Amino acid sequence: MLVRDAMSTVVLTIGPTHTLRQAAALMSARKVGAAVVHDPDAGIGILTERDILNSVGLGQDPDAEHTHAHTTNDVVFAAPAWTLEEAAAAMAHGGFRHLIVLDGGEPVGIVSVRDIIRCWAPARQRVPA
Repeated sequence: MLVRDAMSTVVLTIGPTHTLRQAAALMSARKVGAAVVHDPDAGIGILTERDILNSVGLGQDPDAEHTHAHTTNDVVFAAPAWTLEEAAAAMAHGGFRHLIVLDGGEPVGIVSVRDIIRCWAPARQRVPA
């Protein structure tokens, strides 16, 4: 199975000057765990729910903190034609749970560990002994 078969095509794109509260509200409304941050200066990055949680856990004000300070810009991108095994290996190697999927340099989706599990679980159900 390929990344294109598993990825979410709901891509929330936000800017670097959104506050963390604004980002969290948008992510919650769209029911997504990550947002693509398009920064004209830094390029395409990703902000995850964990990034927001870490900031709040440090006592930072989500109304004062902006996404650019919490965005991961050193991103590993997936291609729609990658296998799910390739995506899972990239996530395991990098220690992250989301990959932005690029097609022609544009974000077309996000694939998460949950998406991969959802695809693999039915195919890998237990066989009675």
